[in-house]
Amino acid sequence: MTRRELREHIFNELFTSDFYLTSDEDLMAQLDLYFTHAGGDGLDYSPQDVPEEEREEVKKKAMAVCAKREEIDQILDDASVGWKTDRMSRADLAILRLGVYELFFDESIPAGVAINEAVLLAKKFGGDDSFSFVNGILGKVQRQAEAGKE
Repeated sequence: MTRRELREHIFNELFTSDFYLTSDEDLMAQLDLYFTHAGGDGLDYSPQDVPEEEREEVKKKAMAVCAKREEIDQILDDASVGWKTDRMSRADLAILRLGVYELFFDESIPAGVAINEAVLLAKKFGGDDSFSFVNGILGKVQRQAEAGKE
């Protein structure tokens, strides 16, 4: 399975978590159900076909993003004008959360790759203008982060 396919599964989990979850226990239960009962709509690779080792990678990253949700949402709120996280579509928000996590907290993924992959997710799962919205927000987040390092 490719990293892009894994990222799509992580996106699905983050998207779903926004609707149903209230605790870490809920997230773990949802992750387990995803791999045994989900239909995988829109995915090229069914959740049931994901090897156990890769399931653990998806679970680990989804949990990591959820653990940083408040911090990530603050970064997004600071970067967006007129579109705070409570006004964003749930698909765009899940994509942005994953993108910000990869930009700030996953050193194994270059910034350009994180943004590009988020844009591709937005083209596949978001609305007509989602890809440009995601690209603009993540580009601004990256510029602000680079300016803060100087």
